[in-house]
Amino acid sequence: MARDGAVYVCQSCGSAQSKWAGQCAGCGAWNTLVEEVSSRPPGAMAPAKGARTRGLAFEGLEDEVPPPARIATGVEEFDRVCGGGVVPGSAILLGGDPGVGKSTLLMQVAGHAARRGVACAYISGEEAVEQVRGRAQRMGLSDAPVKLAAETSLREIVEGLKREKFDLVVIDSIQTLWSDAHEAGPGSVTQVRAAAGELVRLAKKRGVAVILVGHVTKEGAIAGPRVVEHMVDAVFAFEGERGYPFRILRGAKNRFGATDEIGVFEMGDAGLAEVKNPSALFLNTAGERAAGAAVFAGIEGSRPVLVEFQALVAPSAYGTPRRAVVGWDSGRLAMVLAVLEARCGLHFGDRDVYLNVAGGLRISEPAADLAAAAALASSALDEALPQDCVVFGEISLSGEVRPVSRMDSRLKEAAKLGFRRALAPADLESASVLRVTGASRLSDAIRRIGEADWK
Repeated sequence: MARDGAVYVCQSCGSAQSKWAGQCAGCGAWNTLVEEVSSRPPGAMAPAKGARTRGLAFEGLEDEVPPPARIATGVEEFDRVCGGGVVPGSAILLGGDPGVGKSTLLMQVAGHAARRGVACAYISGEEAVEQVRGRAQRMGLSDAPVKLAAETSLREIVEGLKREKFDLVVIDSIQTLWSDAHEAGPGSVTQVRAAAGELVRLAKKRGVAVILVGHVTKEGAIAGPRVVEHMVDAVFAFEGERGYPFRILRGAKNRFGATDEIGVFEMGDAGLAEVKNPSALFLNTAGERAAGAAVFAGIEGSRPVLVEFQALVAPSAYGTPRRAVVGWDSGRLAMVLAVLEARCGLHFGDRDVYLNVAGGLRISEPAADLAAAAALASSALDEALPQDCVVFGEISLSGEVRPVSRMDSRLKEAAKLGFRRALAPADLESASVLRVTGASRLSDAIRRIGEADWK
């Protein structure tokens, strides 16, 4: 029999139920309900006896609000994703796979910011102070005036931050903290929610910027209840493919800046090095372009990025042809293959198809459709695209090549890197930056790849 005040909280989605069940009614996960004692039933808002309320004070939209102040950390790629710097009083949640370099990045941010006169604190719940200090020494930040602490008690952390004045505080990580006001263990939904709520309140009340490190699940989502992502002002994801030294800091939510902005880093022995020109990093300009390769002119956040799509179409050795894709959406690949077969006369039913985005970057915008189709057709026809050509455009199910956003910025970035021509939507044929071969339909673009005079 359940104790009075006990609820069963799903450790996957955070929904609460009055009794135990094998399957969560909120998310459908099995064996994730854990009993947690609550002093008040979920959803209850019983006011204290004799409490007095002040009521709401409304204001108009015409009042002028100055832009928020910014803390420049000195790590330009991090500041770019933040929207120009960290806002005092804001809360940032940083997630990423184990070993991708979250702690390294935040130690670099705290160290460089402290050298610029920003009062910084780094609180680790996973490592001892000696381990954090050793990492700072390897990164050349041993002289940075960062205050270090190793603690997991939420009460001790809050009291310590109230005693001293800091401008920037890093908590590594939110899953290791525990509050003695709850009986649940560290890392549970209740503890993560309570720790995040208390730290966000502290940030707003005292005007200190708090950066919380969050673990991720095997699906890539930040572990813990989704309410934590709603509490904070910004959610960043630190991404990186195994075997590649490149790391991408991507903004998924930002109340003080643009979302989908990216910062590019390269992991080395002395920490993370900022990459000022990602296009030059992801491209291989040496030698002739092989069949099956197409350079895509994309947009990541506010910056144009050029990256190479690589495709291989080969006879299938087994009864069922394989479809493998890295760095792009597999559903989008299936759609492009279907359009190529139905509208362009290319056949892939008895062939294995492999598609890869070079450099470990993940592309999600529809403007990459034409680049993927060009790479696939180039491999299937064994015809290489010109070395100085970039490709972009969205493909519809009817085989039409549709225009995309910020086409001028894509062309200017390509011209800056030495490209002289582009295969793009027909609307750009009058562009003066590059010599544009416009295609209104996908069949026109594929036919152009096989023409000798185009090369």
